[in-house]
Amino acid sequence: MRTKWRHRDFLLIGLAGLMGLALLGSAAANAQTPASAARALSRTDLGVSLYGAFSGATSGNNVLESPSNSAGGMIEVRHIVNPIIGYEGTYSFNRGNQAYSSCPSLFNPLCQQIPVLANAHEVTGDWVASLKIANLRPFALAGVGFLFDVPVSGQTSTTINTKPVFVYGAGLDWGLLPHMGLRFQYRGNLYKAPNLTTVFASTGAFTHASEPMIGAYFRF
Repeated sequence: MRTKWRHRDFLLIGLAGLMGLALLGSAAANAQTPASAARALSRTDLGVSLYGAFSGATSGNNVLESPSNSAGGMIEVRHIVNPIIGYEGTYSFNRGNQAYSSCPSLFNPLCQQIPVLANAHEVTGDWVASLKIANLRPFALAGVGFLFDVPVSGQTSTTINTKPVFVYGAGLDWGLLPHMGLRFQYRGNLYKAPNLTTVFASTGAFTHASEPMIGAYFRF
């Protein structure tokens, strides 16, 4: 009888040991190292968006400059390292038509207006902070770049203008598939009004462009 109890005790101890090893193996398989956790947070994606560009008029040096509202497109490559560290490069394009008008003086109120048809190209590098909540990822961004306003050929007394630009914005990524989703964002641009005509002096004033956007992203 004592031998039978001893055999049963050994069997129970052995089963308990096997269960313990199985639990330890499962925990080890599910545990994430710091490197694997960082890889889970990081992501790289390519975004394509359409937007409207709405700019305000500026005045200075006896010149009034009135930009035309337009539509455009943007391509961005974004890499997120963690919720507070991310960066992106962007290129965007829209029509940058401008209308310049000047009235010499109250005693000589012969006003002159010159419209300039132009294309606006913008290249920026931005810092991005984002937070993942289920299949949503809200984000905020700030960056700097250059705005290249190029008059359409065939116009007289025009010149290409290059200005630095400060960019800020916020938005939301909505994941629909594992590697694809929709991107909604607003971007604001702050820069000096471009001087595309050699007839008048530049207004020398800062202007602001609002760009509400809708697009899609593809995650690598």
